[in-house]
Amino acid sequence: MTVDQAREAAVGLGDDLVALSHAIHANPELGWEEYEASARCAEMLSTAGFAITDKPAGLDTAFVATFGSGPLHIALCAEYDCLPGIGHACGHNMIAAMSVGAGLALRDLVDDLGLTVSVMGTPAEEVGDASGKILMLEAGTFDDVHAAMMIHPGPIDAGDAPWKAASMFDVHYHGKTSHAAAAPALGINALDAMTVAQTAIGLLRQHLDPGDQVHGIITHGGDAANVIPHETSGRYMVRAPDLGQLELVRQRVLACFEAGALATGAELEVAGGVKPYAQVRNDRGLMALYEQQAESLGRELVPRSAFGDGRGAASTDMGNVSLALPAIHPLIGIDSLPAVPHQPEFAAHAVSGAADKAVVEGAAALAMTAVAAMLDEVTVARLTKSG
Repeated sequence: MTVDQAREAAVGLGDDLVALSHAIHANPELGWEEYEASARCAEMLSTAGFAITDKPAGLDTAFVATFGSGPLHIALCAEYDCLPGIGHACGHNMIAAMSVGAGLALRDLVDDLGLTVSVMGTPAEEVGDASGKILMLEAGTFDDVHAAMMIHPGPIDAGDAPWKAASMFDVHYHGKTSHAAAAPALGINALDAMTVAQTAIGLLRQHLDPGDQVHGIITHGGDAANVIPHETSGRYMVRAPDLGQLELVRQRVLACFEAGALATGAELEVAGGVKPYAQVRNDRGLMALYEQQAESLGRELVPRSAFGDGRGAASTDMGNVSLALPAIHPLIGIDSLPAVPHQPEFAAHAVSGAADKAVVEGAAALAMTAVAAMLDEVTVARLTKSG
């Protein structure tokens, strides 16, 4: 049994994996609404003989597809939700295709390897709070898994890239309407409360550590210019290098919103943010194996040092998985620069020739990493013990 067999199997699936990636890209679905994408992935795996568990953790667009019964259980996480307004500008169409492809490439090897492989459809990664992987972890979906893997597309290839902890939450101010010209003193201006909070956050930024970030949008600012706004709302996100620092920053940001309520007399309501994304802790042994396999396919990986202090890092709920069990979350490049994730130009690149090549090579790299891990007795013993 060699890694070459996994590579050849993934390459042989190339046309089908690219078709899956393009189909998901052509029909972007928001988090918790990925009915077609999850069904496509599950059907492809079911046709290949994988046993399908629908709606794990009670999530309509989640699934677990499992093949084999070996003592070591590796999960491949598939994401497939898009971003509002800009579609697959994070390339989740590729993530789904790579993880499905890796699972299919391993199918005929699991018996000889002594492996159980699961492809997990993990919805709503972009929602920023209480997402698919977090809820599946809480429900025990990962309890019998010894290691989890996935690959995220980006402008460049990298192994141990930095990923921050993050908390997303909604804020609502409740005030009182009145005529904006004839009787403004009788109103309580909820938009003023939001303005005070945003000003306070702007001033707070001077005192945050370099790795801490705050950003957000107003989702509702009022209904008419001549009516004192009685309802305003926003969605904000706080990021920090780890969960401990994240909570410190979140409390300081919440104090800014409380200041808006205090200054105006509006009532503040905060929803969400209690199930944040953790920082990613890549398993060093598995990441070393992945880097070897990716480089053998001709991928040129940049070192972690290329990201500097990591203050511009993104976030993922794969971080929560990585704190619960050995996991890796590398990047695979699609030659998109100057376009970067969360730009519409990146969404266009996610179905480019470079992206299609990355889908096949990413699936191969994941499958080859699983085989390499199974062929190493020390790795198998360590992962089995960690479970």
